[in-house]
Amino acid sequence: MIGRMIRIATVNVNGIRAAWRKGMPTWIDTAAPDFITLQEVRAADDIALALLEETGYTTISHDAEAKGRAGVAVMARTAPLAVRSGLGDDGYFDRAGRWLETDYRLGDGSLLTLVSAYVHSGEAGTPKQEDKYRFLDRMTVRMPELAAHADHALVTGDLNVCHTERDLKNWKANRKKAGFLPEERAYFDGFFSDLGWVDVHRALSGDIDGPYTWWSMRGQAFDNDTGWRIDYHMATAALAESAVRATVDKAPSWDTRWSDHAPLVIDYELPAPQ
Repeated sequence: MIGRMIRIATVNVNGIRAAWRKGMPTWIDTAAPDFITLQEVRAADDIALALLEETGYTTISHDAEAKGRAGVAVMARTAPLAVRSGLGDDGYFDRAGRWLETDYRLGDGSLLTLVSAYVHSGEAGTPKQEDKYRFLDRMTVRMPELAAHADHALVTGDLNVCHTERDLKNWKANRKKAGFLPEERAYFDGFFSDLGWVDVHRALSGDIDGPYTWWSMRGQAFDNDTGWRIDYHMATAALAESAVRATVDKAPSWDTRWSDHAPLVIDYELPAPQ
C-alpha cells in the first residue's frame, strides 16, 4: 500500500545491465523509493524485467524497436491500475521506447499517472533534432490530457533540455547546441507557464545554479561539477504543492558512479483526508 508520504526517483541508467553491475541495487536499497522511473534501459523487456523484478518491485518496461537503444521503465511497490506506452502520433513513437504511462491508486484514494519519459538528445540542424521537436510537440498535446485524466500527473525522466541558464554550468558555450537551443527551451516555457505544470526540482531548490543531474564521462566534468540539469519531475499543481524535499543522489566520486546521470529523488507528502 502506498501511503501519504511518497518517494519518487527518476534516473537515466545508461544501460540497465551495466548500472546493475556497478552498484545500482545498493542505491535502491539505500534510497528506498516507492516509485522509480528509468530511462535509457537499453535492454529487451524480458531481460529488463528479469533483472529488475529481483528487487521485489512491480516493474513495467517499454523497450525500443531499435535494439540497444532508449527504453523506459517504471518500478513500483504496488501494481499499476493501467499501463500505456507511446505518445500516439499515428504510431510514430509507439515503439520508440521513450514514453511510458502508469496509473496508481494512492493511499488517500487519489489517482496518480506517473510517466517515464526519455526525450531525444537531438543534434542541431539534423533529422535527429526534428524528431526531438516532434516528440516535444506530442508532449504538449498529451500533458493536458493527463492532467484531465488523473487527480495527479507527474512526468519524470531525462528530458534532454536545460530550461534556463541556471541549469547548465557552461551555458554561454552551449547556446547553439542541442539541449540549450532557444526553440527547445520555449517548449518548457509552455509546459510551466501556458500549461501550468511545475518544475518541482527547481521549485524546491530555488534560484541557484543546478543542482545538476548529468555530467560527461570525459575529462573533469564530474569532479568540477560542470553539469547539466536535464532530469525532471514535472507535476500538476496540487502534486507539486505536496513536494517537501528534493535530492540529487550524486555519487561520492567519479569511480563510484553507476551511470553518467545521478538519480533525482523527490518526497511528496499528500494532505491528510478531510
